[in-house]
Amino acid sequence: MTNNGNAVETAYRLWLTDDSIDEATKAELRALEGREKEIEDRFYRELEFGTGGLRGVIGAGTNRMNRYTVGRATQGLAAYIRSVAGDAGSVAIAYDSRFMSPEFALEAALVLAGNGVKAYVFESLRPTPELSFAVRRLGATGGIVVTASHNPPEYNGYKVYGSDGGQLVPDAAERVMAEIARVASFRDVVRMEREAAEAAGLLVWLGADIDEAYVAAVVGASPNPGLGAAAAAEGVGVSVVYTPLHGSGNMPVRAVLAAAGFDDVTVVPEQEKPDSQFSTVKSPNPEERDAFALAIALGEKTGAELLLGTDPDCDRVGAVVKDPSGAYVVLNGNQTGAILAEYLLESLTARGAMPANPVVVKTIVTSELGAVVARHYGADVLNTLTGFKYIGEKMTEFERTGERSFVFGYEESYGYLAGTYARDKDAVVASLLIAEAALYYKRQGLTLYDVLQRLYERHGHYLEGLQSRTLKGKDGLEKMRGLMDAWRGSSPSTVAGLAVAQRLDYMEDVHGLPLENVLKYVLEDGSWFCLRPSGTEPKIKMYFAVQGANANDARAKLDALTADVMGRVDAAI
Repeated sequence: MTNNGNAVETAYRLWLTDDSIDEATKAELRALEGREKEIEDRFYRELEFGTGGLRGVIGAGTNRMNRYTVGRATQGLAAYIRSVAGDAGSVAIAYDSRFMSPEFALEAALVLAGNGVKAYVFESLRPTPELSFAVRRLGATGGIVVTASHNPPEYNGYKVYGSDGGQLVPDAAERVMAEIARVASFRDVVRMEREAAEAAGLLVWLGADIDEAYVAAVVGASPNPGLGAAAAAEGVGVSVVYTPLHGSGNMPVRAVLAAAGFDDVTVVPEQEKPDSQFSTVKSPNPEERDAFALAIALGEKTGAELLLGTDPDCDRVGAVVKDPSGAYVVLNGNQTGAILAEYLLESLTARGAMPANPVVVKTIVTSELGAVVARHYGADVLNTLTGFKYIGEKMTEFERTGERSFVFGYEESYGYLAGTYARDKDAVVASLLIAEAALYYKRQGLTLYDVLQRLYERHGHYLEGLQSRTLKGKDGLEKMRGLMDAWRGSSPSTVAGLAVAQRLDYMEDVHGLPLENVLKYVLEDGSWFCLRPSGTEPKIKMYFAVQGANANDARAKLDALTADVMGRVDAAI
């Protein structure tokens, strides 16, 4: 057996003999005897606490999400919170509809309480952005959301937030990781029983008060206050079909739409209630057309003008609109982002409400169409690394310095935010803005599909694509490392018949951004592609973007670029 194999076996045996680990967990592990590959995958590493926290398959083992890995991470987080705030430290906690989410949330709360840190826990599932809002409203030192976002049902995760309501950025995350590393044994995890924590005021339950304040804050982020009510008085409305995809969005999305005057909203009944198995979809991911199958069927039956779908923790939203033939078209994240930028900035300009020094913030893998739209209205544009935490970090910087006014932030992976009440992407406010945009342009005789075509005519036909390759386990990680090393060591000089004009390696200093394992190539015609191992899934992602004279030209360019790059990627893995 290799040295690594010996380490795996040792870790496996330690769990079987550790008297702090419960018998049910040990029974799960004993059932794996003889399944060396499965044991290796569970124990070849500690589940990594990255800059966004933990995410992994639920189960027993060091490389799995379970009460022990959650407890150890929380013990480290508690030490960090106390180093920042002493006895006054507090953490707000929310969770979604995934398997074990309530249990992991309570375990985290009891470990915090055991370390003298007050835990504010939502009484039932809530959206991730409401947690961000709650951290700010409560003046908490930090926050936790138990979710694996849009990952498959076997996953869960644990995202950590700072006092500004944003996910931890690298410097703070590294401090938490250092504290976690000091927790050598599960015996070092200190927890308090629930009744004792409640009695001591270290476990406080959150409910309607925060919900009502959050809904008001979201509605207040509209660039057109009263638009829905005014349109309803005119007899104009937009019919909406909404699916929460069995997640946490059902109540808040409906509450916000109703508060803003949208009363023709039908929820997909089969996907309305929480379901940890997400049994009606292959994946609860609004980035995938298949997730909208039931919504489209209901839309065709009811004649709905707009379909919306949010992921389990309700921080991402997808939109489906009608083309001139009446067929439903699923917008990608870049298209929705550009439409929302147009709606927000056009509305603020028309009302004379554009703030001083307006800025739109997007990520380096997001289309340039939204940036062109922003500049058209006189707004500045900043790029950040992938991950909304970097957009939230910029918002907090603007709040501190007063030098810029945040108007809109978004990323191609269906994450959007307007307003400054939170520091994370919010599918609740994005659902409101998409519905408002549909109504705003309907009053002008336009559909959202028409608006997108108008943007292409005005600014050029931008088209984007995304490919990914799933590479699971230890072997998959090694393949991803090898692929990135190979591209760094031998970058192409031409791709799809075009010269590479610029190679950006984000492991080096690029525009002062934090270091990250990302490579971006800009071609001589302005097209670009990007290679990026995912930080939350066992995948490597390839992003593509082109600009063409028309739809056919853009499609031809994108197909050629994608075929060349993916041919090289697949040959290497």
